[in-house]
Amino acid sequence: MQALVRCLIEEGVRYVFGIPGDQCNPITDAIYRLGSETGLRFVTARHEQAAAHMADAWARVTGEPGVCLGTVGPGVADLVPGVYAAWADSVPLVVLGAQNQTWRSYPEHGSMQALDQISLMAPITKWRGLVNDVRRMPQLVQMAFRAATSGRPAPVYLDLPSNVVCDKLDTDEYPVLPPQRYRATTPPMADASLIERVAEILANAQWPLIHTGGGVLWSGAWAEVVELAEYLSAAVTTSLGARGAIPEDHPLCLIPSAFGALKAQAAADVVLLVGGRLGDIDFWGKPPIWGELNKQRFIQIDIEPQNIGLNRPVELALVGDAKATLRALLEAVKARTGPKAENPQFNDARQDQALWTSGWEEGACSDRSPIHPLRLMREVREFFPRNAILAQDGGTTSVWSFYQNRVYEPRSFLWAADSGHLGSGVPYAIGAKLARPDVPVYCVTGDGSFGFNAMEMETARRENAPIIVIIANDCCWGMIKGGQKLVYDGRYCGVDFTDVRYDKLAEAMGCYGERVTEPAQIRPALQRAVDSGLPAVLDVMMDAEVHLVPPDLVVLDSVWMEGCDTGGG
Repeated sequence: MQALVRCLIEEGVRYVFGIPGDQCNPITDAIYRLGSETGLRFVTARHEQAAAHMADAWARVTGEPGVCLGTVGPGVADLVPGVYAAWADSVPLVVLGAQNQTWRSYPEHGSMQALDQISLMAPITKWRGLVNDVRRMPQLVQMAFRAATSGRPAPVYLDLPSNVVCDKLDTDEYPVLPPQRYRATTPPMADASLIERVAEILANAQWPLIHTGGGVLWSGAWAEVVELAEYLSAAVTTSLGARGAIPEDHPLCLIPSAFGALKAQAAADVVLLVGGRLGDIDFWGKPPIWGELNKQRFIQIDIEPQNIGLNRPVELALVGDAKATLRALLEAVKARTGPKAENPQFNDARQDQALWTSGWEEGACSDRSPIHPLRLMREVREFFPRNAILAQDGGTTSVWSFYQNRVYEPRSFLWAADSGHLGSGVPYAIGAKLARPDVPVYCVTGDGSFGFNAMEMETARRENAPIIVIIANDCCWGMIKGGQKLVYDGRYCGVDFTDVRYDKLAEAMGCYGERVTEPAQIRPALQRAVDSGLPAVLDVMMDAEVHLVPPDLVVLDSVWMEGCDTGGG
């Protein structure tokens, strides 16, 4: 299907991730024939979920839409878990689904693999289209990319009946257009008069705070955030999914959800929320984690009007692209005031942050075996350079990783933050490595989450993507078992595994594998993995009792189970 593939090439697509099928063959054959000229490639995954995750990671790292493909029925259905994670984190994906012929579909009448794929994708995509005639192919592909990338980015879906895919298109009459011919390429700016009013408020603030969400990363606004914060001596906090918007060792950065950040969020007189919605892990923007309503002044910048005041009322709303709006806001602030001195309260917040970080020292230095999770996380973070990309996966493993894995670069932290989806880590790492082959990519994952997409290590080997996967192995569904221990008096049900040699599984797929049981061997094992030049799995045996209940598990459980009776009655 040359028309579809030429549209993808015109959009600058480098990879289509998926699994082939009969109805997809015209598409993959066109990629094969045209890709040699353009660099477009098809990457076969071992499960469509993983293919969607790879496209998701490509988008997060590059800032460009990712593309994935599934064949009719089960292929498209298997894309859903990966598309859902992208939907939850506002990631632009163009999801392509092969469909039975037009005369067999909508409504179907007994066809094998029949599925209403448009309805299936409806809750997890912002736009859907059925290409029922080849003459509409360029237009509908353009509509898909425009929807995926405009406003709040998100996945979109195109349904592709096999008879339409096989048709030929006269591109002279129905041309394939470059992006600048059919969609805005200059980001929208917030209202100038509102920018002036916000600048006046910030210039007069006693202790302003900037809180960033994922919109800062999508708009590429990290430099503007740092420059505005430095000019105002403003504290900066991020949502957990927006880590990297400011280096986490910057003197103005307070680690998200740590003691110092919580103190600053409650005490700031003015909060500038940029590209975020204040969800449950941000405690809905409510006191006492944040300041009192109608007392703490809240200003919001977001490209999506529906996000304004979603969880907390605001004093002023700037609807526009984060980068463009922050740049104009910075100039307006500079016109009103010189650089601001730091508020003395900042030292209190920093001391609280130091107290929070010092609380992990004993575990991070532990020499005992089995290995303390904090020791593993510190060794891993200290081994990799500042610009390394981390794909984080798992339940308790992600919590322990958060305590030690600092993020220093934008778009270098991949985590299914708003979905909490397991199994994303390995395919995220593969997608990131294909996007940035010059940068080390490592995945920190639990053994349960690794099992979802363990076979993608074969994909990594086949694609020459030398990712390093570190498994924190506690032989169970750790977060669920921890919750059963805390809330249900240790009535464990369905949470334990046998001891699996994941390192041997990696070796069977042509990768490097090693089991690590002693803390002193963590760093040498990491070096051996890198030196192998292969995708690698380090199967690290954890102190299961310690790993089971990280300090914040009680807080997380209270957020997720709010209003539920967890008693035995």
